[in-house]
This record gives sequence, C-alpha cells and structure tokens, in this order.
Amino acid sequence: MTARTLLLTTLAMLAFAGNSLLCRAALRDSQIDPASFTALRLLAGALVLWLLLYLRKGPRAMSGNWYGALALFAYAAAFSYAYQYLDAGAGALVLFGAVQLSMIAWGLFNGERLHRWQLVGLVLAVGGLVALLLPGTSAPSVPASLLMAVAGAAWGAYSLLGKGLPDPLAVTAGNFIRGLPIVAGLCLVALNSLKWDSAGVIYAVLSGGLTSGIGYAIWYAALPGLAAVQAASVQLSVPLLTALAGSLLLGEPLTARLLAAALAILGGIALVMCFKYRT
Repeated sequence: MTARTLLLTTLAMLAFAGNSLLCRAALRDSQIDPASFTALRLLAGALVLWLLLYLRKGPRAMSGNWYGALALFAYAAAFSYAYQYLDAGAGALVLFGAVQLSMIAWGLFNGERLHRWQLVGLVLAVGGLVALLLPGTSAPSVPASLLMAVAGAAWGAYSLLGKGLPDPLAVTAGNFIRGLPIVAGLCLVALNSLKWDSAGVIYAVLSGGLTSGIGYAIWYAALPGLAAVQAASVQLSVPLLTALAGSLLLGEPLTARLLAAALAILGGIALVMCFKYRT
C-alpha cells in the first residue's frame, strides 16, 4: 500500500465515522429533527458530488438509478431517526454489523456457501448483536437499534446495487440527486414536526457535504490501491473509531457490553471476510 493510498484510506474511514458523530451530535445537542437532517444531508451531498463530477476531467454525466436512490433514502432516513436514541458508537456498530450481515445473507440466498470458519464467524457476529441488545442497564434502545439495522440493510442493498458498476462517483451523484424528491416527500409527511437551528443545519451540511460527499469521493480514489481483502477489512475500523471519538468528543460511555459486542461482531465478520478472499 502506497503512502497516498494509506492517507486516502485513513481520511475515508474518519469521514465514515464522522457521519455517525455529526448525526448523533445534531439530534442530541441541536433543535433539528430527523427529517430535516436527512433532507439537508442529501441536498448538501448532492451539491458536492455534482460539483466534483463537474470539475473533474473526463465524463461528467451522472448515472445511477431510482432503485439506488430509494435504498440511499431508506438508509439516510432510518439512520437519522435511529440516532435520536442511540449513542454514536452503538449506532455505528449496529449499522456496520447489519450492512455486512445483509450482504452475507444475500450471497447465501444466491447460492454462496460458507466454509466452517466462515460459519463460526457468522454465528459470532450475530451472537454479538444479540448480546448488545439484551436487556440491561447499558443496553441501547431496541426499537432504535432495529431501525439502525434497517438502515444497515438498506446500505447493504445500495452497495449490492452499485457493485461492479463503472464510475462510482457518477453513480453516487445521480443517486443523491434522485433522492431529493423522495426526501421532499418525507418532509411533507413530517411537515408539522420540522424544526432546525443554526447548529443543526451546520451539522447536517457537514455530514452531507464533507463526510458523505467528499468522504465517498476520497474512498473511491483509495479503492484502486487496495486489494479486495484490504478494502473489506479496513472498514472494520469504523465502529471502533466512532466509539472512541464518541467517548472523547461527545462524552459517551465505553461500556464493557459495547466493547465485548464490538469484539464479537467485528471479529466474526473478519473471519467471514478472511476466508471469503482466501478462496
């Protein structure tokens, strides 16, 4: 891995963790509501991605499709509503676990078979999620966790829809822009509860424009320098980065339950990934 790839990968992982931190901070510490946050996030992301596409050399036409836009909207909306009640670290862990497990499930549905150690990893990851949600004083909200799992499944679907498509920047820009009329519908439904303040707007714009739009562009720039197993496994760092940053920046507790669940979930997924790319 070159120094350039290492730098880009590090920045991309920090951006992905930043999405959770910004959303949690906005919905905990400002007056913005989840629908407004989602709308502003998608709008800022669409503008930044369109600008990046316009300024680059080569083809500038957007692509993507409405299926991708719907999956993107479902992820962003469920993500925002879930973070009303989840700490940043717990939310990122449930989100990441749900993304990976949904993609593994899709592979099984389409005829993939797990080797023995992959099966051990899958059981370990699912067990970690279950343990995280068991009743207890440090357990995260179960309804919010289920909603975050929906966000993870939607992002897994979005990833599968985009798998193998050329020009991911053009695809992502097109999907963000197609998502705008969908999120406008959400705002109409939630019209009576829409509210925001300057802090909430800043958090949402940073989430959409910086950690989503620019973050995705940085990740796509890093991918050509990463082997498949590196690209998959490096993302295991995101929930841990989020939990550590949530503790340092937002004052959220690093509980023994969260750390044990993270070890089981991320370790289990690492086992599945390791044997997937070895075979």
